[in-house]
Amino acid sequence: MSVEHPLPTRRGREVVRGAYDIHLHVMPDVFPRKTTDVDLASRYRELDLGGFVLKSHYTATAERAAVVRAITGVDVLGGVTLNNSMGGINALAVEVCARAQGRMVWLPTFDSVNEAKSANNRQATGAPPAWAQLNRELEAKGLVARPVEVLDVDGGVLPEVRTVLRVIADHDMVLCTGHVGAEEARAVVDAAQQAGVRRIVITHPEFPSQRYPVALQREFAERGCLLERCFGTPYAGRVPWEEMFDNIRAVGVDHSLLSSDLGQPHNPPVEDGLALMADRLLDAGFSDDDVQRMAVVNTRSLLGVREPVNTSMPGGGA
Repeated sequence: MSVEHPLPTRRGREVVRGAYDIHLHVMPDVFPRKTTDVDLASRYRELDLGGFVLKSHYTATAERAAVVRAITGVDVLGGVTLNNSMGGINALAVEVCARAQGRMVWLPTFDSVNEAKSANNRQATGAPPAWAQLNRELEAKGLVARPVEVLDVDGGVLPEVRTVLRVIADHDMVLCTGHVGAEEARAVVDAAQQAGVRRIVITHPEFPSQRYPVALQREFAERGCLLERCFGTPYAGRVPWEEMFDNIRAVGVDHSLLSSDLGQPHNPPVEDGLALMADRLLDAGFSDDDVQRMAVVNTRSLLGVREPVNTSMPGGGA
């Protein structure tokens, strides 16, 4: 049965014009997705969106992004997620990704220690998510390794993580915290800044397996990190919209950025995600300038995109 999703308003579309979505999932992928990378890029060009980052939980995407850029002319970027399929905490994978013009490095997501604990706590609540089912299938083949650790038994950052952080700093890549827990994230941010990493994103801090307290979010903001607010988290009912709005107000729009985390077949079109989130924020009392800051200015600054974008907007925007 098809699901009816809302359509973005004209104002929502306009306020995110020129934005980059740093977190989405499209085909080709291990799981079914709503669209392909090339088709999505074509829609981005039609809607005058800036570009997007291809995120995969299982493989590096920098070379794939280069192909899509060449085909479509849209600024599509790639990266690598440090799950078991990429060798876990693997500095070589990060170095190769950087040399292929990859921009983003995610700490472990589905293979994180924190996510494994959360999955164990959810086992009795119904059908497992697709990634957990895949892990079971791989485990039956003897192919699933232990969760990917970032800290030692004393809570210190592992040496191999520090090596990865040095590679990220060397190439001025963006470090994203993935699905790690609060104390893991705090320790890695400390180590990253010591290593000279300049661009740090706290990945969807409202996500159920993370749910970072607002005091910790403020701490990350004060240290220059950006807090990622994903449309998919409240849209799927995983967290109340008002909780995310309260966190943005507490941390400030200068320290938040918007992304969709879309691509799942049951969700809205990926290219609608940022505009739909803009509509929600505008309805909640955020200004056009607030939303444009989070969706456009902060994402472009994070990625080092310096071309000018026309930010004239209805409703009193700049």
